[in-house]
Amino acid sequence: MPQLETIAELDFQNETYKDAYSRINAIVIEGEQEAYDNYIQLGDLLPNDREELSRLAKMEKRHMKGFQACGRNLEVTPDMEFGRSFFAQLHGNFQKASSEGKVVTCLLIQSLIIESFAIAAYNIYIPVADPFARKITEGVVKDEYTHLNYGEEWLKAHFEESKAELEEANRQNLPLVWKMLNQVEKDAAVLGMEKEALIEDFMIAYGEALSNIGFTTREIMRMSAYGLAAV
Repeated sequence: MPQLETIAELDFQNETYKDAYSRINAIVIEGEQEAYDNYIQLGDLLPNDREELSRLAKMEKRHMKGFQACGRNLEVTPDMEFGRSFFAQLHGNFQKASSEGKVVTCLLIQSLIIESFAIAAYNIYIPVADPFARKITEGVVKDEYTHLNYGEEWLKAHFEESKAELEEANRQNLPLVWKMLNQVEKDAAVLGMEKEALIEDFMIAYGEALSNIGFTTREIMRMSAYGLAAV
């Protein structure tokens, strides 16, 4: 595989870079907005945790503003229509699960899939980010582990009664991650981010979360295969 550009070779003012950045920046802004909305909705489904979920939602809103500042710093207008279409299927699945009161499915989509996706993307982006965006992203990624942890702890405490729904939600939603990664592969490469590295980091974060909840290694391998089947 050819070596992608190093940070020293990336020209943050290059028009090709800015064009790709307009879509990547929109994805992270929309992702944080989705997360904010999802945690507010989860607060309605889990009223005893509403205060904690509201705190997590506010963190996501701060992240969104940080990433908006990253775009302004490079004088790039984010393509928000692209950002919304990027998350459309996960968004639809979350809304359907929420309307049916399926807390477990909602938590898998937001606290496991979206947070693992964000952690992978931010960790791969930080070494190749412009100095302003790097500082913002380093602060954000620390918070995302807190959000991942919330979902892990809730699902761990309700593992036995949640297990079947988690497996079904995984079957429905994990393939979407590969679709999303394929959609963004070229733009990510322009920013110095390899698709293979994104997949690897996502699977590590997601697999560790499933393990912490209570799934065995064999079960995690089987669940992960649903994503790989969609490549």
